[in-house]
Order: sequence, then structure tokens, then C-alpha cells
Amino acid sequence: MGMTRTDELVRALDAADARAASRAADELVAAGYADEALDALAERAASSRSALELLVETLDTSGVVHRFVGSMLLDRDAIDDVAQDTLISVVQSIASYRGGGRFTSWVHPIVRRRVADHLRRQRETTTLDEELLPTARMSSMIATRATVQQALADLPELYRIPVMLRDVHGLTYAQVAERTGRTLGTVKSQISRGRAMVAGMLTEDGEPA
Repeated sequence: MGMTRTDELVRALDAADARAASRAADELVAAGYADEALDALAERAASSRSALELLVETLDTSGVVHRFVGSMLLDRDAIDDVAQDTLISVVQSIASYRGGGRFTSWVHPIVRRRVADHLRRQRETTTLDEELLPTARMSSMIATRATVQQALADLPELYRIPVMLRDVHGLTYAQVAERTGRTLGTVKSQISRGRAMVAGMLTEDGEPA
């Protein structure tokens, strides 16, 4: 089944049929073939915006990145934050992916770097007053924040509202569903797609990985 579904995914990607590709990827993940789906998507992600967005969405919804991060961190909020940082880094670095093995093996070092970044920031927060941080670093933080805010503002409303409720205001998925009147499954899907779109916009703006 895995090979058949993978073939369907590849055909859909080659035909630029985003809906069929999304359906095939979902079926592969549900059947336990997330690696096969990710490998097929990653091979095309550097040259196809739709494949890249579906790659990020599949990484998110399959839980692959969250599991990697969760094996190194305990705090749930931190896991979510680092997972999203990882997804953005994947998008920004995808041009360097050369294949030759499982895509998840390429993702894992990115996770480790983002976890290390998180732990370093955590140490800095507890040992330094924010006013003492180097001016250049503060300017970079402000620029990055502004870029993310602009990307969020550019999202279609269908995705912008749930993404902002989840990632900016910190609501749980269930709370976002209740606030928007949408089903939990719909909310999770829209947040994943919205995050993928934001990641793509950040890449276009040249933010560093």
C-alpha cells in the first residue's frame, strides 16, 4: 500500500494537483508511511511551493518534529515553540537537501540546533537583564518579530485567525476551535497550513535559518 500511495502522491505533485497530493499524503501518514510521504515531498520541495507547503504541513500534522523535540525537552510550551522554529528552519534550508536517505535524518540535526538555541536563550534570560543584551542582537530580534508579524498579516483570514489565536495568544487547539466555531480537526489543519504559508513567506524575505 505504501508504494501505491506514494506513487499517487508523486503523480499528484507532478500534475500540480494540490488537493489530490494532500489527500495522498494524509493517507500515507494515517497508514503509517509518514517517512515515504515526507521523502516524496522533500524531493520536490526546493522547486515547488505547493510541495514545500505540504511538506511542512505533513511534518507538523504527523507529529514527527514534535516527537523529535519532545525527546530532548520536557516543557510542553517549549516543545511547541521549538517545533515551529524547526519547521521554519526546514523551509529556509530545504535547498540544501540532497536526498540519499530518509528526510527525517536530515531534519534531526536541525531539531538539535533549534533545541540548543532554545536552551541558550533560556540561560541568557535567567542570567542577563534584557537591557544588557547587545544592541545588534536586539535589533535582529525586533526585525525578525516585525517580519513574522507582517507574514501573519498577509495570511488569508481563514488561516490568520486560528494561527494567531494559537501561536500569538497561546490558546489551545480546543480553545481555538471553540472561539472560531470550527471543529478541532479543521482548526489543526488550518493552523498547520497557515504555519506552512508563514514559513514560505519568511523564506522569501530572506530570514536566516
